[in-house]
Amino acid sequence: MSHLTLKERRREDYGYILEYRTRWSDNDMYNHMNNSIYNFLYDSVVNTYLIKECGLHPPTSSQYGLVVHSHADFFGSIAFPAVADLALRVNKLGKSSVTYEIGLFEQGIQEVKSVGEIIHVFVARDTGRPAANGMNESLKEGLEKILVIQKQSKL
Repeated sequence: MSHLTLKERRREDYGYILEYRTRWSDNDMYNHMNNSIYNFLYDSVVNTYLIKECGLHPPTSSQYGLVVHSHADFFGSIAFPAVADLALRVNKLGKSSVTYEIGLFEQGIQEVKSVGEIIHVFVARDTGRPAANGMNESLKEGLEKILVIQKQSKL
């Protein structure tokens, strides 16, 4: 995915939005949200979705997601007391893995501030390894609701 394409993201490109009220402690000495906070927010919107829409119960579910990759592209700053919209979609859904894309927007502003990516591999709680039959059905069904079908190249 090109940097330019990501910078053009809009809220309507995502299937799930979670509001986040920035905190005074989110700001750093440069008077904007510290980069490390973005990662906490990406993780929070993913796990909120998994809990609310996919039946995940982190302390007891038979499977859980391990982060095997994450990164972010930054296009603008956000600072307290702004309210953020954390927008989530699934770009790829495999047998045991899922690639999430998270857009962070400031309410009242159309342009995306950052776009992050997290890849989870779902593993069995008892072995720490992917299950032979992949992720369970409730996870897969919930994730399919926000799966974006990518256009295939004709090359």
